[in-house]
Amino acid sequence: MSTPQNFSSIPVIDISALFGNDDRDKRRVAAELGAAARDVGFLYIRGHGIDDALFERLIDAAKRFFAQPVEKKMEVYIGHSKNHRGYVPEGEEVFASGSKDKKEAYDLSADLPATDADYLAGNPLLGPNQWPDCPGFREAVGTYYDAVFKLGRTLMQGFALALGEAPDVFDRHLTKPPSQLRLIHYPFDASAEDRMGIGAHTDYECFTLLKSTSSGLEVMNGAGEWIDAPPVPGAFIVNIGDMLEIMTNGHFVATSHRVRKVKEERYSFPLFFSLDYHTEVRPLDRFVSAQRPAKPSLVAGEHLFAQTAQTFSYQKARLARGEIALPTNTVGLSSFGRDTAVSA
Repeated sequence: MSTPQNFSSIPVIDISALFGNDDRDKRRVAAELGAAARDVGFLYIRGHGIDDALFERLIDAAKRFFAQPVEKKMEVYIGHSKNHRGYVPEGEEVFASGSKDKKEAYDLSADLPATDADYLAGNPLLGPNQWPDCPGFREAVGTYYDAVFKLGRTLMQGFALALGEAPDVFDRHLTKPPSQLRLIHYPFDASAEDRMGIGAHTDYECFTLLKSTSSGLEVMNGAGEWIDAPPVPGAFIVNIGDMLEIMTNGHFVATSHRVRKVKEERYSFPLFFSLDYHTEVRPLDRFVSAQRPAKPSLVAGEHLFAQTAQTFSYQKARLARGEIALPTNTVGLSSFGRDTAVSA
């Protein structure tokens, strides 16, 4: 039997029953999701209903965008935005390990209008995207975002069932969440053997839905060992994030992961599924006891903003100039997950 301490592989779960009307089948799948979230923290999902053609169009759009000169990509530099959207050049992000990433990215979220009340009020994560001048890019990327976010809503209902809640218990917190999609490009680098592309970290949201073009992702088990998580054709990789760790009071653990051994050119597309910005994330009562006191709560969007403000160079510069401030009760980087437990 696999446990958080000794797992050496990642389970594959067919979630097609979550789209049907058979409650017994839904609860069976939910039980499988719960076991994977508890024992491993990573899983593959099949039966998700998303056409591979959407992914192929996304890859094509990403390749065309990243093939442009740096000067062209910097026209939509993330530091030009007020709500953390746009191009991320190599070295912009620094995780808790202190290493700079060997990658570039383009970040987006729900494309709200410039008249959105939260955006006009200065919300740091909500509002319109910065779209590049790249034919067909907006259509391909936007269509993929909408499809995977919709899948995330269904998966969230499965996790709700796994937690003993009604499947729609979180729906009221999913009106316009800052769920981010990243298009990540790792360029070919012949010297990249045993070299990190993304340092060890947990994801800040409820969970992540990931597709990539080649291996490189590794997952930490409870013994501090790194387990390979290669792409599986037709499947998404799903990993538990900080918010589900809090909601389950540590019953689910945000899974520490990293990208290593990135020699060949590689593309990766994670969608980080979050709750609405102002949602209070706190342990569910069923997971709190005298023996297991409640973990501190947090506000979903404030947690996301605080973590990005501590990771991105342009945000650190804004902090240093006093243009922005970290929210109250901000936690440091790498405050969740098994690497924290292993190193404690």
